Amino acid sequence: MTSNADRVMIFDTTLRDGEQSPGCSMTQPEKLRVAKALAELGVDVIEAGFPAASRGDWESVNAVAREVQGPIICGLARCDREDIAKVASAVAPAANRRIHVFLATSAIHREFKLNMAKDEIIRRAVEGVKIAREYCEDIEFSPEDASRTELEFLAQVVEAVIDAGATTVNIPDTVGYTVPHEFAELFRYLRKNVPNIERARLSVHCHDDLGMAVANSLMAVVAGARQIECTINGIGERAGNCSLEEVVMAMRTRETFFNARTQINSQRLYPVSRLVSSITGMPIPRNKAVVGENAFAHESGIHQHGMLKHASTYEIMRPQDVGLSRSSLVLGKHSGRHALRERIKELGFVLEDAEFERVFNEFKALADKRKNCSMATSRHSYYAPRAATPGRGRSCHCKRALPSTGGARRRLRCRTSMARAPNAVPRVMGRSMRRSRPSKKSRDCAPRCKNSSCAASPRAKTPRAKPWCTSTTRTAATAAQASPPTSSSRRRALFSK
Repeated sequence: MTSNADRVMIFDTTLRDGEQSPGCSMTQPEKLRVAKALAELGVDVIEAGFPAASRGDWESVNAVAREVQGPIICGLARCDREDIAKVASAVAPAANRRIHVFLATSAIHREFKLNMAKDEIIRRAVEGVKIAREYCEDIEFSPEDASRTELEFLAQVVEAVIDAGATTVNIPDTVGYTVPHEFAELFRYLRKNVPNIERARLSVHCHDDLGMAVANSLMAVVAGARQIECTINGIGERAGNCSLEEVVMAMRTRETFFNARTQINSQRLYPVSRLVSSITGMPIPRNKAVVGENAFAHESGIHQHGMLKHASTYEIMRPQDVGLSRSSLVLGKHSGRHALRERIKELGFVLEDAEFERVFNEFKALADKRKNCSMATSRHSYYAPRAATPGRGRSCHCKRALPSTGGARRRLRCRTSMARAPNAVPRVMGRSMRRSRPSKKSRDCAPRCKNSSCAASPRAKTPRAKPWCTSTTRTAATAAQASPPTSSSRRRALFSK
């Protein structure tokens, strides 16, 4: 056990246990991308794979060991000399390496899978640890299905492998069977009944079959565990593993309760989560804690009012701490006047009370028909100015009125860049020329605006800071007097966040 007793090591097994999730296999280049991202995230250990599983897995582990600097690179092996030798050769290039050996210990596994007696289990476990010690000093042992193993026998196995040279003893809840208080008592039992327990670091590895992987892992920390095995987005066998981002932010947010910390750079959580999701094809649920799309989004009017006053009223974490720029107030049928007024203000409008009430009533009528109003439809079109954003492209909204059949007004949109800022306003108002992608020659302005006063016009001598056509600028008041569009496809308004 290290002297820094309040630091919890993060053992990431996304590349091994996470990849075993059906449909989440990764190629060698993809594994390298994830491994490098994990190193930037600040994980202590990367379990890069199971080298004995295939030649490709051995090559992936070996590539990670060669190219990723910083974390300990680990490989998994059964208590078998050939398996252990393959792990040793795969992780050999790493400056810091670990061999992780495991053997099942529960009565169910002893009877139905291994067909071994208790004495044989202890002998094989000790033998596996001693073989691994021939290759490196950092050895981890896991008694598979420990949460369903008899406590007295589990204590005997743990004591024997520590005597044999194991520096980390991992206690896995392999099938997600245990519950938090029961699991904490298991750790307390081991610390009390294993005489040499202080010579090794206790680790925890939980699965989420009953939805308690994070809770069980945190209770293990309370009971003395100082390493958590987890995966990005909680991917893994069956229902998955303990989620790295959730357990890290739980300890960070409630540090005074857990009296423990990690060295994770939490601002990299969101980018790494999205990277793993894109590579594995495993979508992130909208309501997933910490990194889900709704984690920092608010639609309820009461919550939005509180958020506008002070973010801590309804958020216990800052979005910036996990890699997001800010929270979002989603305009929907539950939103109130404060959020809508704030959004209108952001768009550059100042409305009188009577005018605002009319807009609010129309907004509510629309919101009752839609899930959200990120690009809502209303009786009239409202336009919001948007200044040029350096490095993100610049758009010009030119509403030069052109005659068309039926007395309708067609508005053309000029754009000087194909790029969109994250907070960009909707691209098209009414009928547009959006259908065809501009050619290389005309991409700077598609379609080209013939109004020389427009900032995007090729005739403009100098770009204007305000990308509005001065000859056709409209305020909210004049926009409200415009004739309503003739079809729903042309009725769009700006109520986006």
